[in-house]
Amino acid sequence: MGRVKETPMKHSETSLPAVAHSGRDGRYRIVFSAAIGCAVLDQLTKLAVAAWIPYQHGIEVIPGFFDLVHVRNRGAAFGILNRPDMDWQFWLFLAATLVAAGLILNMTRSARFSRALFLGFGLILGGAVGNLIDRVRLRAVIDFMDLHIAGWHWPAFNVADMGICFGAALCILYMWRQPGAAKGGKA
Repeated sequence: MGRVKETPMKHSETSLPAVAHSGRDGRYRIVFSAAIGCAVLDQLTKLAVAAWIPYQHGIEVIPGFFDLVHVRNRGAAFGILNRPDMDWQFWLFLAATLVAAGLILNMTRSARFSRALFLGFGLILGGAVGNLIDRVRLRAVIDFMDLHIAGWHWPAFNVADMGICFGAALCILYMWRQPGAAKGGKA
């Protein structure tokens, strides 16, 4: 019998995704460290606000610009869906958080290694978890930073919201600078 010549399969011929990582390169450590740090800082600041500032009151920090307040938001960003007569939004935000967490973990697995990208993923995840903890405990999110000028107020926000925004900015900046990298493609 003749000998069968083995030819190595090209990567594109395998059934595996183009890039799949076990996480041994530290990607999950970056994501989960940032997520835990963001969620813990968020919860500690909210506990401090709840302990030191009466509900629906505030403390002027920088006159005419920045106050610490204690408000609760049952809705989404910028007060969207913030109505006490609606209970279904809890389930919507719970589902959105779980879907976002799944997408973040999937993108973490498949993306090329980047500390900035994984830090961004972690901040988004940590912010989502921080706000979810409030929703489960209080059926609302504690917001406490109030920026305003000349009578115009930015909606009150918290550390979790900052984590989500900074994380999204890091991800967008990375993807803008490295087209295709978040999909595991060539930069």
